[in-house]
Amino acid sequence: MEPLNHLESFVQSAESGSFSAAARRLGLTPAAVSKNVARLEARLGVRLFQRSTRRLTLTEGGERFLAQIGGPLATLQEAVAGLAKDDGQPAGTLKVSMGQAFGREHVLPMMGDFLARYPSILPDWHFDNQQVDLVGEGFDAAIGGGIDLSPGVVARELSRIHVVAVASPAYMAGRAPPAQPADLAGFDALLRRSSPTGRLRSWTLQHAGGQQATVDLPRPRAIFNDPEAIAHAALLGLGVAMLPMPFVERGLRSGELVRLLPEWHFDAGVVWLYYPSKKLLPPKTRVFVDFVLERFRRERFAERMQVA
Repeated sequence: MEPLNHLESFVQSAESGSFSAAARRLGLTPAAVSKNVARLEARLGVRLFQRSTRRLTLTEGGERFLAQIGGPLATLQEAVAGLAKDDGQPAGTLKVSMGQAFGREHVLPMMGDFLARYPSILPDWHFDNQQVDLVGEGFDAAIGGGIDLSPGVVARELSRIHVVAVASPAYMAGRAPPAQPADLAGFDALLRRSSPTGRLRSWTLQHAGGQQATVDLPRPRAIFNDPEAIAHAALLGLGVAMLPMPFVERGLRSGELVRLLPEWHFDAGVVWLYYPSKKLLPPKTRVFVDFVLERFRRERFAERMQVA
């Protein structure tokens, strides 16, 4: 029987179309993946790929071999992943993508309890605000929003996220609080520049009664491309900010920030927990999904991220 790493290198290269993409999925170098495939071809006496500078293409023999081993290899991988290293414990490297600030503030604090419960799992967590290809880049799970729900991906809702207007008590000292959204134009605004487009994001609010308002902001105090930086600037008393609740909930709870226009907010959508939809989900992924869902429910995360 061929070594498992040779077969994995072949299947991943066939599915992704390149040794480089397969290497990223497997955590190897492209040279190592290429060598594994070459050894497999030498062992079988069959050329599996037509190689070009742009892409790998399966030969007829390669297509036949992939059809024969693809399913059995996946079953074998799942069986290996499910083996207990320590008395039935889920084990293996757990590759998860999450937003930088959101991950540090709301997911990383769970790691201690998670590792205490599952000591044989090695977290490999990627803190990145860019969208990822969950399946193509070999992630076991991801937390965030906007990931393409392509076939093979499941999304579980963690919470809707509301955006609110905030400022520090020091900044508001001596200033009359705004009575309606238009009044925000008279304050120093901490604005966000959209990273994809470079445009300044407008402030749109919705009243509890249903009406909407867009605020014209003629006097920005500062412009940032990062909501975490805006939250810090608001804490420093530099002005008024419109921010999602994950960035300001702690400050509002501690009194370091105050909410303005308490009857107004903006619905920014949903933060999701994504993972591959496999019939036999690896135990390490299953326990992570269950752990996050249970912890977020227990800590009433959805209630804290939404305002009345």
